[in-house]
Amino acid sequence: MIKTAISLLAERYQNNSLSNQLSISLLRVEILAGLTVAIALVPEAVAFAFVAGVEPLVGLYAAFIVGLVTALFGGRPGMISGATGALAVVMISLVSEHGVEYLFATVILMGILQILAGVFKLGKFIRMVPQPVMLGFVNGLAIVIGLAQIRQFQYETADGNLDWMSGMLLSTSVLIVCITMVLIWLTPKITRLLPGPLAAIIIVSLVVIYFDIPVPSVGDLAPVAGGLPLFSIPMVPLNLETIYIIFPYAIVLSAIGLIESLLTLNLVGEITNKRGGTRQECMAQGAANTITGFFGGMGGCAMIGQSMINVKSGGRTRIAATAASLFLLFFILYGSALIEAIPIAALVGVMFMVVIGTFAWNSISLITKIPKSDALVIVLVTVVTVLEDLAVAVLVGVIVSALVFAWNSAIRIRAVERPSIRTKGAKVYDIEGPLFFGSVESFVEIFKPDDDPKTVILDFAKSKVVDQSALKAIEDIAEKYQSSGREVKLRHLSRDCHDLLTKTGQLMVDSDDDPTYQIAVDYNVKTGVLAK
Repeated sequence: MIKTAISLLAERYQNNSLSNQLSISLLRVEILAGLTVAIALVPEAVAFAFVAGVEPLVGLYAAFIVGLVTALFGGRPGMISGATGALAVVMISLVSEHGVEYLFATVILMGILQILAGVFKLGKFIRMVPQPVMLGFVNGLAIVIGLAQIRQFQYETADGNLDWMSGMLLSTSVLIVCITMVLIWLTPKITRLLPGPLAAIIIVSLVVIYFDIPVPSVGDLAPVAGGLPLFSIPMVPLNLETIYIIFPYAIVLSAIGLIESLLTLNLVGEITNKRGGTRQECMAQGAANTITGFFGGMGGCAMIGQSMINVKSGGRTRIAATAASLFLLFFILYGSALIEAIPIAALVGVMFMVVIGTFAWNSISLITKIPKSDALVIVLVTVVTVLEDLAVAVLVGVIVSALVFAWNSAIRIRAVERPSIRTKGAKVYDIEGPLFFGSVESFVEIFKPDDDPKTVILDFAKSKVVDQSALKAIEDIAEKYQSSGREVKLRHLSRDCHDLLTKTGQLMVDSDDDPTYQIAVDYNVKTGVLAK
């Protein structure tokens, strides 16, 4: 398996624009970035497993398998995938009500749905996410990551409840977090031999171990040691009842996973100047989750926090993400004692630096400079991401942005009146602005048939007919003029509009410069039937 991964990686890297050779310095940077990511992955995978209500190894296996498959075949080198909190919170009720085997079956179905999304190229719809939604997503996710780290300052009491640290334990933990953050900031200014996060983790861990400082470590969460993941078919009944149980969860998980992955893909692409890869990412995420379900993993998707750690540590190719997955497997099999000794406060410091680097600080100053609607979307998506989840926040942001766009477009429709040059005594209405469902009411109110001459020309050279509602509005206006004994001519409409309106008896005037675009749907004005 490892040999195959290395051979695939070498083959892919030959086509990478960064270099045609694997240089020693590049390998060092990429592998160290992968090691940094792997160290930070362990406590997160364990924590998300606890959130979902499954054993720690279920989260670790997911981090390893999803991470490896997407590292080799994903749509964006530099991205890190694994078990995530966004998916874990959806899994809670499924596991508590039906058990972990149903979770594995759901993850398999989730992966199949994601593969289908890739086959049908549904990932391209991520381009419909406006920039204000992206900024809100980034800010909200940064806040969520930060709040998740604050919870690390809680501990479990003897009666099983959670309580906040206090006294010397709290002071020491906060001090370690601050020292870690300072070391991450200082390391690049001193040396480039080690990524800042990795250097900080090593130094802080050695100090804590040497001086025997009593702070919680990764081992206090749960044992990390385990064996290789084994193939097994989920032990669930193969019937319609099972499908009825797992299908709704699979739909939600696949949607959340793809949205988070594709948004992370765009974010990493902006940093690394890469574009495209949405279909490939959908296919890779789907394959990874399908495989994970058969090997006892909880499924996963792209992780923006770990991806930022990787990119900021110098990881730009598939080597770093692949190395991270292989290091994670090594920790599970052989290096658990080393990982378990790392103080949680050091990892919290790393993640706080990720939060600082992830949050779009420029959006704060932009709010006063951009349109109020865009500022509202940024704030709204940020708040909903924190209070609900990513999928809901993005959906809300896209809907609000679409409504704002529709409203702004609707109020732009107008008509400039002028006498006709070609037809004596005729009046021309030059229609300006898009004509669609949102603007048809304003469009209809423009015309006063009783006040117009016998011949009226509607010129759509500066307009665009978008949908069936627009066609129906044009038809209604033409019928009003005809019923009042006036002749109406329609000019500069696209060919499909010609065909549809000619069937209703409207007088179309052919022009050499008629537009060639097509309306969104074909509409039979006689039967009222939409045809795809």
